[in-house]
Amino acid sequence: MSDEELAKDLGLVSAMTIGIGTMIGAGIFVLPGVAAQAAGPVVVVSFVVGGLVAMVNAFSVSELGTAMPKAGGGYYYVNRALGPLFGSIAGMGDWMGLAFASAFYSIGFGQYLATLAPMPSVLFLTDVQVGALFAGAAFVLVNYVGAKETGGVQTVIVTLLLGILTLFAVRGWLAFDTATLLGTDGVAPMGYGAILPGTALVFVSFLGYAKIATVAEELKNPGRNLPIAVIGSVAIVTVIYAVLVSVMLGVVPWSELSTSAPLTQATEVAFTGEYTGLAVGIVTVGALLATASSANASILASARINFAMGRDGIVTDWLNDIHPKFATPYRSIVVTGAMILVFIALLGQDLEILSKAASVLHLVVYALMNAALIVFRETDAPEYDPDFTVPFYPLTPILGMVLSLGLLAFVGFRELALSAAFVVGSVLWYAVYARRHTEGRGLLGRHVSEGGPSEEPTATTPDRDTGPTVMVALSNPRTEGALMTLAGALAKAKGGTVFATHVVQVPDQTSLAAAAERRQGVMDESERLLADAREDAERFDIPVETRTILSHQGVAEVFDAARDHEADTLIMGYGGARLAGGRAEGTLDELAQSLPCDVLVLNERSFDPSEVLLPTAGGYSSDLSAEVARALRDAVGANVTLLYVAEDRETGRVFLGEWAAEHGLDDAEIRVETGAVESAIRRAAADRTLVVVGATEQGLLSRVVQGSLALSVLENLDASVLLAERPTSRSLRERLFR
Repeated sequence: MSDEELAKDLGLVSAMTIGIGTMIGAGIFVLPGVAAQAAGPVVVVSFVVGGLVAMVNAFSVSELGTAMPKAGGGYYYVNRALGPLFGSIAGMGDWMGLAFASAFYSIGFGQYLATLAPMPSVLFLTDVQVGALFAGAAFVLVNYVGAKETGGVQTVIVTLLLGILTLFAVRGWLAFDTATLLGTDGVAPMGYGAILPGTALVFVSFLGYAKIATVAEELKNPGRNLPIAVIGSVAIVTVIYAVLVSVMLGVVPWSELSTSAPLTQATEVAFTGEYTGLAVGIVTVGALLATASSANASILASARINFAMGRDGIVTDWLNDIHPKFATPYRSIVVTGAMILVFIALLGQDLEILSKAASVLHLVVYALMNAALIVFRETDAPEYDPDFTVPFYPLTPILGMVLSLGLLAFVGFRELALSAAFVVGSVLWYAVYARRHTEGRGLLGRHVSEGGPSEEPTATTPDRDTGPTVMVALSNPRTEGALMTLAGALAKAKGGTVFATHVVQVPDQTSLAAAAERRQGVMDESERLLADAREDAERFDIPVETRTILSHQGVAEVFDAARDHEADTLIMGYGGARLAGGRAEGTLDELAQSLPCDVLVLNERSFDPSEVLLPTAGGYSSDLSAEVARALRDAVGANVTLLYVAEDRETGRVFLGEWAAEHGLDDAEIRVETGAVESAIRRAAADRTLVVVGATEQGLLSRVVQGSLALSVLENLDASVLLAERPTSRSLRERLFR
């Protein structure tokens, strides 16, 4: 059986977009009008205070996340430190809070949808609720079916939103009028006491940063990236809210600001003239994207929390069953989706109830998380070793608890009673169900009863072989034998080992830990593929390690794994779209970074390495091509032919003779052709079984315009083709234009 590894899929940018994308949604597109009616222009301060409360809690979330990067986020920390009773409150509160928030975001989507395509009213449902129900059902369906590699889509959406909001801010600032902002009654017509009730109303806008912690175990370098993403996303969004709400109120009087589509109204006023319609259309599309992104992210996060609760026995693990076709936690998604649709139908006519209920439940969870941090610190838990620590301990977590619980006093009786009912329900759920199905008391209970924490075994990492590592990325049983032949030959020549991997791509809706625990069906194909790889490696008499990697990414994870495992050479199959202009990199990767190691990409056609053609002009990857040819010659007895295309045949023979001597291929056949390079390679390859081609140094833009020799050769020859590329450092200018 092969080892199993959970990929670290998310980088800093992806983590930031999770936080910003969730917070930037309805917070700015829906709430400013509602909040302005409740507090007047001073609502700008309400948003800032909300950001400050979130920032204090963000420090605690960052410490907990770097100490224990586990699926479940806040629930996991509370359950581990305070025990399953408080874990039930935190888990249920987080789950229900996300359902309320998703309903709130869906209503926001419905409000802006109504400005584009008016919806009918049905029974007791308004047109906005009908649109929200359609939207909510669509979000649930998307998560039920599953979507792979949505992180890039989220990044694009957040980038577009920031661009749209920047455009509005610049144009709105030009139309800004201080008199409009102040009005006739000053900045606080309801008194400065309205600030905190306003904060309680808009705090739902700051819930997204904690969602980063729910994916912490899938984050690259969490010790560095998690605190930057959590704290940075809160800081960025707080500034955005302060600027945009100020601009809105300086364009439209606070008493007249729409409670349904405030940004559309402000855009109509700011963009006067022939571009008004276009600007309003762009802002409306942005609002739809933002609210959809926030709702979708909340549904996705709820599945992660349910998995963590099911794993601990707080809720039935039945919820976490993985769909046999879509590989998503479909039951959890359906139950969460049903709650969202009920909230939209019953409470959707009052945004304040939805927003404040979501805020209250999350504030309770934040208070418990701060208490959990103190428990971890004071009990000296052996497994608690955060890379980031909160400043001014214990003042910071104590302040976080005080601010979170203190804000509850300003939410209003209805919302407080509704949320209190859920907390009481969570306690009853623990008494009736969870207490009989969960084990453990939490660190606090053990510390009180036993006088200190119990030691837990520390996992040890086995020593890895320090020789050269040839990593082979397997994905298809048809090409497994060919790729392992190349890997075995190279590893034998290098005196190293083969590291055979199979990346199993998991939908974003399913946590990698959940997929690992429910491996049956998902992992059977991988086990068979890697078993064949081990068998094929035996004929080369070399050490081989096999690893199944669960990842939310596809090809990108192969390069991440090569970096993480310090591979010297990476061998992978050619999938057409995997190459960008003839290079084994995605287009964005090519602009951002170099390859992790030597890379070989095989386009396999009845693989037979007995007759190898190696075209060369002494390019920067020719050394790697020669290394492959020598390895195949020594391991499987391949006959190697060197090809050089030149105007003068004698000059070509001299070049190839010298090149062959330098690269240990004196026994290779030498062939010189004239004419076009691609045609010459095609003629020479007619009686060969494998062509090894060095990658081009052509820049990205020139390859897009002119095409690429390497890509053309890969796709148009009858023989199998191996594209070889060595990593090289190039400036952005060289990557684009060289």
